Amino acid sequence: MPIRIPSELPAQGILHEENIFVMETERASSQDIRPLEVGILNLMPNKIETEVQILRLLSNTPLQINIDLIRIDNQAPKNTPKAHMDNFYRTFDEVATKRYDGLIVTGAPLALLEYEQVKYWDKMTVVMDWARRHVQSTMFLCWAAHAAIYHFYGKNRLLRENKIVGVFPHLVQDEKNELMRGFDPTFNAPHSRYGEIPLVDYQSIDELNVLASSEKTGAYLVSSKDKRLVFITGHPEYDPDTLEQEYIRDSKAGLNPAVPENYYPEDDVEKPAMVTWRSHGNLLFNNWLNYYVYQTTPFDLTNLTTQDTARTQRDKN
Repeated sequence: MPIRIPSELPAQGILHEENIFVMETERASSQDIRPLEVGILNLMPNKIETEVQILRLLSNTPLQINIDLIRIDNQAPKNTPKAHMDNFYRTFDEVATKRYDGLIVTGAPLALLEYEQVKYWDKMTVVMDWARRHVQSTMFLCWAAHAAIYHFYGKNRLLRENKIVGVFPHLVQDEKNELMRGFDPTFNAPHSRYGEIPLVDYQSIDELNVLASSEKTGAYLVSSKDKRLVFITGHPEYDPDTLEQEYIRDSKAGLNPAVPENYYPEDDVEKPAMVTWRSHGNLLFNNWLNYYVYQTTPFDLTNLTTQDTARTQRDKN
């Protein structure tokens, strides 16, 4: 089954060219089934690029999915046309009364700011608390993962002196967890971040399971025991050239960035990058949609129960 997105969304043409099955709204409306309702809260400045990356991973599933693209406020993003935002995005306030089977909260380029310094932090906390009541399972990516751990459990990140950037091997820690089904014992995933929460901090929270980690990057994949919160500290959604584009951007800005580790053969930026994480990314998103969303969500979304465990744990700290 395909994902269901507006026919005019630019991502549709890109996904069609990649032979990814996307269903237009008109065709999907004639099918007598209940699609999954999934929201994407896109915090990245280049909205279109991030849309394509995440929609690509959501599309390889037998489930039909209705997608809502959500913006946290009405501020105009620097790298996305206003017309695109007006045509395809809904503000959080517009969807605040809706319930979702799944929600994905993207990362954001806010690594060096304290959370309270982020201009939309107050709204972000409202969204995270709202998701506990209105969403069956929420996936937080990179910055959003650290932000959610801080908000729900009071564990703040540390800022590394040097950015951790590259593609790193990770070990499966809980092979029996449904989210890890089909994973090889060791798999690769990209990272691009300054923030880090020590592994022992995750392990100190009774409500969380560390599912995969790396000696170099620490915890990579963490979930709540009730499957309603998923924290991913890396970027399984990255395109083959995303790390390269970040490296070129930072080089042009005079930031003297480190060459992404395990990305170029022999760390030679003149050689084509090695792509070793895409199968893992697809499997991860498929497992989340199937086992954490589809298999657990009520048919009638008004029957969603309030998620109290994270709030209770945070209030203890």
